[in-house]
Amino acid sequence: MKTAVIGASGYAGGELLRLLATHPHFEVTVVSAHSNAGEQVTSVHPQLQSYSGRTFVNVDEIDFAAIQLVFLALPHGESAALIAKIPAHVKIVDLGADYRLEDSLQWEKYYGGKHAGAWVYGMPELAPGQRQAIKKESKVANPGCYATSIALGIAPAISVIDSSDIVVVAASGTTGAGRSAKTNLIGSEVMGSLTSYKFGGVHQHTPEIEQALSAVAQKEAKISFTPILAPMPRGILATITAKLTKSMTTQQAHELYAKHYADEFFIDLLPAGQMPKTSAVTGSNKVQLQVAVDQHTNRLVVSVAIDNLGKGAAGQAIQNANLICGLAEISGLALDGIGA
Repeated sequence: MKTAVIGASGYAGGELLRLLATHPHFEVTVVSAHSNAGEQVTSVHPQLQSYSGRTFVNVDEIDFAAIQLVFLALPHGESAALIAKIPAHVKIVDLGADYRLEDSLQWEKYYGGKHAGAWVYGMPELAPGQRQAIKKESKVANPGCYATSIALGIAPAISVIDSSDIVVVAASGTTGAGRSAKTNLIGSEVMGSLTSYKFGGVHQHTPEIEQALSAVAQKEAKISFTPILAPMPRGILATITAKLTKSMTTQQAHELYAKHYADEFFIDLLPAGQMPKTSAVTGSNKVQLQVAVDQHTNRLVVSVAIDNLGKGAAGQAIQNANLICGLAEISGLALDGIGA
């Protein structure tokens, strides 16, 4: 399938290009980046030597009539304007937030500007029926990275917890903040330091997570979410706790998760005593999980590791593209993490 990657100069765009270079069914025929138009792909992504000699093009130069699949890896708020220029028959996976939220008021509160609408939410493992819902569509809203780790981390237990009292502390690598230059992201500021940001429940993924979990619970879900900037390039480690509404042991919680994710290729529930590590999922579309019950407070505790550029962005986008194109879900993604 003739494929375009738009917004390819960013970190998620670069990871899309890397994964698509060996995809058996998607051929990248267009690599677009507005601010880098005319530059060599390898001047921005020197690791992508398979794209040697190719240049970024401006989106206005793209002949969409010759394209079958588009990945949009643009900043939030920019996808909607471009969608109008893409023919209706073209399949699209949007890695931005523009089509994730169903509530226009939530969009205005957390992002600002006009709400573009909502597409099917691209998290196949979220709930029974979600995968089938994605397969029926031609346009998918790819979830956010934090939202992916948190929703997949707590969804299996939604019927045995108080869904109005979910507490999350999650650390992310610096690529989650994008590629544009920011003083707080330079090496001298980040190395050897941890800091919270968007403190006090104002992170833009909050309504997305609550929307996803409310759909699973069939009642309101609320989270208290504290994100942390970690001194590493990529990866997310999320710790989620929630009050249990029924008595449960750690073994029973582990069995609950094992049953829920038994058939999911990309989700690995680790054996008892083994903890998720961000380095173990780097470069992959994998999710690592571990669960426990804190008997002292009667709270479920879940640890989740993903690659924010993999399952949190490019990997999941390709997973969704495989689904809407009628391909095997793991096509081009059957990769283990790199490890330490």
